[in-house]
Amino acid sequence: MIELLTSPEAWIAFGMLTALELVLGIDNVIFIAILVDKLPPERRDVARRLGLFLAMFMRVGLLFLLSWLIGLTAPLFTALGQEISGRDLILIAGGVFLLWKSTMEIHHLMEGDAGHASSKVKATFMTVILQVIVIDLVFSLDSIITAVGMVNELPVMVAAVIASVALMMAFAGAIGRFVSGHPTIKMLALSFLVVVGVALIAEGFDTAVPKGYIYFAMAFSVAVEMLNLRVRRRAARSRDPQRG
Repeated sequence: MIELLTSPEAWIAFGMLTALELVLGIDNVIFIAILVDKLPPERRDVARRLGLFLAMFMRVGLLFLLSWLIGLTAPLFTALGQEISGRDLILIAGGVFLLWKSTMEIHHLMEGDAGHASSKVKATFMTVILQVIVIDLVFSLDSIITAVGMVNELPVMVAAVIASVALMMAFAGAIGRFVSGHPTIKMLALSFLVVVGVALIAEGFDTAVPKGYIYFAMAFSVAVEMLNLRVRRRAARSRDPQRG
């Protein structure tokens, strides 16, 4: 352990892996923000923290089950000329779940107040947490497989996972409140999750979609929407000078 603490290579690997885990965890934070938005305001922070804690423990647990994780890549059967492994099944199921959930949320958002009210009635604390657990497994699998490919030292991987989740917890509340307070940003986030769902299904069938393209498209869309928000705010101030 002392050797790791004094090794520049270990610290570089820790920094790179922490940054990568943060990037891979963005979709997880967005999904949790949308889910907890269906709960009463006083319970959202608790659900958000619990969801991220579950993500952290799931990722650390998977790191200690590397032999099982590696075994998931072994083909189980062949479908449509494509070999399907346990990892592929989890990715496909997770992608289908994301598509279904995002589509339902977009439907409720399009319905307006009536759809928002009906979706809140169906949401309970436990159902939200269970959905977070399901999607945490999919996102954890993706990030841990990446971690195993980058770093050989288990303590470095565990430390990077814990550090990245701690940073996500620090910003998750602000991200959640921002998404909840801006319907157009929420629609963008849901559209982003639809794209991530499609990418997961494609990856399950061994057709990799570069994540960089997805994240760049989302970042560009958010940047354009931030400009729109600023323009709308300025227009509102010009109509009502007392609000400025």
